[in-house]
Amino acid sequence: MTKETSPIEQFLAPLAKIARKHRDIEGLVFWGGPDGWDASPSEALEAEEIAFYAEGLLIDGFHMDWALVAEGDAPDHLRLCFWQDGDPPPAVALPWRVDASGRWTP
Repeated sequence: MTKETSPIEQFLAPLAKIARKHRDIEGLVFWGGPDGWDASPSEALEAEEIAFYAEGLLIDGFHMDWALVAEGDAPDHLRLCFWQDGDPPPAVALPWRVDASGRWTP
């Protein structure tokens, strides 16, 4: 018998897969709100912390936008944006590019 996965688990599955594949990748956490977005990350998560950290916030009703950010041939980091009120995060700026992404809105 297989366990049915929740919508949050389904949303986080690609993110967890990236973290397993790129074990040295960091998750840079950005916070947004009614006054806009912080320009610098509030913290950097190790690959194995990323999905667990995000799951708790999604359960608590936060929005999330994640992006696998790359430059050149290799991924550089995962941009993890969380907010409850206000606008979604701005697009990733050049010279960075987004190789994969997802957005959760409760």
